[in-house]
Amino acid sequence: QVLLVESGGGLVQAGGSLRLSCAASGRTFSSYHMGWFRQAPGKEREFVAAIVWSGGTTYYADSVKGRFTISRDNAKHTIYLQMNSLKTEDTSVYYCRAFTDVGNYWGQGTEVTVAS
Repeated sequence: QVLLVESGGGLVQAGGSLRLSCAASGRTFSSYHMGWFRQAPGKEREFVAAIVWSGGTTYYADSVKGRFTISRDNAKHTIYLQMNSLKTEDTSVYYCRAFTDVGNYWGQGTEVTVAS
């Protein structure tokens, strides 16, 4: 069992920035690939960004490329999502996901609201 706890969401004006964090339990966190997904009201959950276990490779949805940056600190068992130049369409609940050799796990989500 891997427990994921997201934080850092909130209300921000368009053009602003937020940094989300996801703290993970598990002794082998450094072996997990990790990702961020989001779900807006009435829409399907969608991929945002992912980072491999070493942090050496990252992936982004086209909609956030150049504005969002995913990173990780394996010593702190935490991943981050730095979100800059936020747009109203970024308003969503953001979920952390862990991809492990014993299963995949979701966090409970943190809400981000971008006001115009």
